Amino acid sequence: MSSAPPAPRPPARFEAVLFDCDGVLVDSEPITLGVLRHMLAERGWAMSEAECRARFLGVTVRSQRTVIEQHTGQPLTEAWMQAFYARRNAELAARLQVVPGAREAVHAAHARTGGRIACASGADRQKVQMQLAQTGLAPLFGPAVFSGHEMPASKPAPDVYLAAARHLRVSPGRCLVVEDTVPGITAGVAAGCTVWAYCPPDDPHASPHPLRAAGASRVLAHMGELAELLQARRAPPLFLS
Repeated sequence: MSSAPPAPRPPARFEAVLFDCDGVLVDSEPITLGVLRHMLAERGWAMSEAECRARFLGVTVRSQRTVIEQHTGQPLTEAWMQAFYARRNAELAARLQVVPGAREAVHAAHARTGGRIACASGADRQKVQMQLAQTGLAPLFGPAVFSGHEMPASKPAPDVYLAAARHLRVSPGRCLVVEDTVPGITAGVAAGCTVWAYCPPDDPHASPHPLRAAGASRVLAHMGELAELLQARRAPPLFLS
């Protein structure tokens, strides 16, 4: 008597992994926000670290032109923006570190998806590519690097994640997004992706509650958790959010 054929294995929930860059792959946000805070103070707008983070984390400086001009009483000129980029890049070149566990997570995602990974950032392309090169992650992403500055709208709009999914030829519904900010999570959810949030418990400024409220279906306390999930022997069931 022949035995019944084995039940078909359910398909993996995710076919691609889309990573934010700042705060997920590299610990750049304190550096960038510190430069911004000091440069705005030079123009007369003094604020605390907490206020600067609340106002500018996850959004582009250019998108906040109106509020900057209101508080400083001066136009946000292209010359000032270029000076900001120069000071920011110099500080990043001197002090940038990879987020603990991020390197392992990217390698695991690359192996698990057959290379279908992308970096989709709200930052300008020069900054993103510089940071990936500096941390040795650039070869894993190759040309799959996307900047919100080059989209019709940056985060919290979904454009950058939709562009990354199109490039990888994967439906957004089959993409996992890894983010650390409310604007980024909002963008990933709006694109139709599943979003997991990275929120280290030792960060005094971070809280998982607004990230979950924005639509994150899972919160990672360490990027190494993502690597472990991707490397797990029964990875597809773990992908169910």
